[in-house]
Amino acid sequence: MKTIRLRAGKERSLLRRHPWIFESAIARGAADAGETVRVESDDGSFLAWAAYSPASKIRARVWSFDESQRIDASFLIAACVRSVSARDRFDIQSDSLRLVHGESDGLPGLIVDRYGDTLVAQFLSSGAERWKEVLADALLAATGLSKLYERSDASSRALEGLPELSGWLRGLPPQGMPVPPVDLVLHEHDWQLAVNISSGHKTGFYLDQRDSRKKFADTTRRLNFERVLNCYCYTGGFTVAALTGGAGHVTSIDSSGPALEKAVANVALNGFAADRATFMDADVNASLRQFGAEGKTFDAIILDPPKFAPTVAHAERAARAYKDINRLAFKILAPGGVLFTYSCSGGISADLFHKIVASAGIDAQVDGYIVERMGGAPDHPMTVNFPEGEYLKGLVVMRK
Repeated sequence: MKTIRLRAGKERSLLRRHPWIFESAIARGAADAGETVRVESDDGSFLAWAAYSPASKIRARVWSFDESQRIDASFLIAACVRSVSARDRFDIQSDSLRLVHGESDGLPGLIVDRYGDTLVAQFLSSGAERWKEVLADALLAATGLSKLYERSDASSRALEGLPELSGWLRGLPPQGMPVPPVDLVLHEHDWQLAVNISSGHKTGFYLDQRDSRKKFADTTRRLNFERVLNCYCYTGGFTVAALTGGAGHVTSIDSSGPALEKAVANVALNGFAADRATFMDADVNASLRQFGAEGKTFDAIILDPPKFAPTVAHAERAARAYKDINRLAFKILAPGGVLFTYSCSGGISADLFHKIVASAGIDAQVDGYIVERMGGAPDHPMTVNFPEGEYLKGLVVMRK
């Protein structure tokens, strides 16, 4: 077993059970991509077993802090079973959910979502890639399913020195037989949503916003929103939720024509009249400014933008972008209206996001009640030892 030795003082995060070891923390030692290494402190004391990644700034990701643990197929199979079984204890109102959430489930670099009878997996680290075949079989055994589609096409693979890959990993029939569909329909709460697991964002859809969509539907029903604005609407999840809650009309904006086509289809899929929804292929910032110039207001606004800050290094620039869209939204939010605003940027903490939204309100000369803090659905957990797992954060603000 190869060993990496840390610099003096760099063992502190591992003693707190944090699973990442950065390149700058290593004094000496190396290994092949994905190979398991013994991690030692400066004085030679055991710290962890980790998967080594020679190309990444995160040079190793911890599998286990137990010195007696053997990192083999049995270990990974047991980890998959634990992760899948944990979801049985969560309150998930859907047939589609996250089964493995990387480091939070002790499987760093592995993301696995279930859409009905189909698994979709992302192998995003050298360790997950090295054990891909074992993990794929373990996941199918733990779920009793037979189909697994790989979506290892995230740009973060390049940081690990890995190529982007996508396609059926398990479940392809013999040549000449029909290939399993990649267009699926998920059921959550009181609605259905069409997804494409080969081309949709992430593994096909934003399952992490499931409970926020339900919250928005319930709030719409309770407060009788007439005019709703859904910004960065993607395929219309919040749009469908708003209409399910009884919204009179929903205006949805996105800069992706294909996403908007799917959003229109999702409105129809749930039986809503087409004239209750307007879809704009446009820039959100420009649209918010235009609405403000026209004096147009909305009873409720959703701001669910893409990731502006993938790392802390991007936080300052991202903060300006988040502040701008929230300021513009506050200006067109009717008195008594509600803003659901989100950040999915890991580089923006919940505390910083709160400050950004507060600053936006001050600049817009708007005050409001912070009714609730929102986060990812419970199947996208953060843990005590890995607070970085809290990438999605949101605020529900009711304008005074």
